[in-house]
Amino acid sequence: MIDIAITGAAGRMGTRLVALATQDGGFRVVGAIEKPDHPNIARDAGEIAGVGPIGTPITHDLKPTPRVLIDFSAPASSRHWLKTCRDRGIAMLIGTTGLQWGDQAAIDQGAADIAILQATNMSLGVAVLNRIAAQVAKQLGDDYDIEIVEAHHRFKKDAPSGTADSLAAAILKATGKGRDALVYGRHGDEALRERGKVGMHSLRVGDEVGRHTAYFAALGERLELTHVATNRDTFAHGALRAAKWLADQKPGRYTIDDVLGMS
Repeated sequence: MIDIAITGAAGRMGTRLVALATQDGGFRVVGAIEKPDHPNIARDAGEIAGVGPIGTPITHDLKPTPRVLIDFSAPASSRHWLKTCRDRGIAMLIGTTGLQWGDQAAIDQGAADIAILQATNMSLGVAVLNRIAAQVAKQLGDDYDIEIVEAHHRFKKDAPSGTADSLAAAILKATGKGRDALVYGRHGDEALRERGKVGMHSLRVGDEVGRHTAYFAALGERLELTHVATNRDTFAHGALRAAKWLADQKPGRYTIDDVLGMS
């Protein structure tokens, strides 16, 4: 049995993590964390998640010491929990998006003391998409135009999505390009495509859970690689599988590729 704590435990992702972890049978949710002013503070996390009482109230702090903390929160909150995990020797699974380059440096430093797995998308399918897209980009070269289009629900704050950014990073690394090759949208009278550039486009539509497509197009043919998430459980299942794997790892920085044995 693996003791875990979950941030944002009363949110959309948090409640599914609580529910699926409880149903899994291999986890014990010992911490369920929310903002101090959240209306569900002190209520049982299992009841909020719809699986009945589990004996763990929603709190604003973390008194128990779990083996893994799963963090799907906001950048400021994630920074706080990274310090907490490092100070207390707790492995940390980071799914928070919108982190800055300074945050990445802090994660690198933290990984010297604890096991940290960071992924902008916990879907196992997205990890495979990144690997395939990188291979395709490398093999086809600059004769093929590359465009990345992502779509999410109308409430998503950041753009492009962290998943789209990771997809672009995989392609750039495979082709030896820097981030100056990225073009974020196009407009104006002179917006012709430049050879070797990678286009990034974001859609915010209704209740779209997540759709990411990498286009590789030449004159006469087009290859499209698409991943579609139909509900948030795919991210929760991926996160829990990763948490099981992470619980037994030594200090270091890991990715979903490591969980899948693709490193």
